[in-house]
Amino acid sequence: VIWIAAYTYIMVWMITIAGDALGIPDTVMGLTLLAAGTSLPDCLASVLVARDGFGDMAVSNSIGSNVFDILLFLCLPWLIESAGVNKGEDTLEISSSGLLYSALTLLGTVAFLLITVSANRWRLTKGYGVLCLVVYVVVITLSSLFELNVFGDLNPPACPR
Repeated sequence: VIWIAAYTYIMVWMITIAGDALGIPDTVMGLTLLAAGTSLPDCLASVLVARDGFGDMAVSNSIGSNVFDILLFLCLPWLIESAGVNKGEDTLEISSSGLLYSALTLLGTVAFLLITVSANRWRLTKGYGVLCLVVYVVVITLSSLFELNVFGDLNPPACPR
């Protein structure tokens, strides 16, 4: 567990440095490279169990993993920050107004997944996989555009060097 934490820290640090060097905001780097890097083990596990004929386990793994990540790994750092680091302060400021739009987009993808899987009679097909991939590209593109202030001033400019 310690080596996973160490490699994760190094990965986040290096992606932050690369994003800074390229002029890409941390939020966009997190939405793209970090999300892909941390989801790869879940993707491989889902592919392996789907090959064995357990499509329901593959879908459950992806949904369960994302719910776990959202509920635990967003809440835990905020709890540690507010309870231990900033004692007495019960709120933390988030400097991304685009987060609201990204969260609504994420909620929309959950609704999309439920509606389309039901419409596809709970079967995973190649066509459905392509559809999900296209929707993923659209969601990542929209979220990145929100974070890059394409749709208005949602985020403050980066800190000067």
